[in-house]
Amino acid sequence: MSSDPPLALRYLDFLILALALPVFLIAGWPLLGYVVTAAAWVAQALLMRWAERRATDALAHGDRRRAMGSIGAATLGRVWLVTAAILLVGLLSDREDGLAAAILSAVLVTAHLGGTALARLSSPSQGDVGA
Repeated sequence: MSSDPPLALRYLDFLILALALPVFLIAGWPLLGYVVTAAAWVAQALLMRWAERRATDALAHGDRRRAMGSIGAATLGRVWLVTAAILLVGLLSDREDGLAAAILSAVLVTAHLGGTALARLSSPSQGDVGA
């Protein structure tokens, strides 16, 4: 029996991001808000994966300070990246684009936190470094 959490829980935010595209298209919501949010969301996820690899490497070498620094900096960077994307799309385009980006981002953050919590509850592991 595997201790890995189900993929649907680990990537619930990306599942919702994929399902949001047809909803945006059918409802006629601003696609710029979707595209900017999707790009920022993928970028922040890549940033976190990179930080997790650095933290794992640092922990393997016994450097807890560098591991925590990597995770902390990446977490703050993720917040700023998504927030800046929402702000810029709202300021440089229509307000509706910014609103669509903000609402989709809020849904994705909620899904990410909920999926991460459920995944960790369903199969806790000792080696988790970051979210």
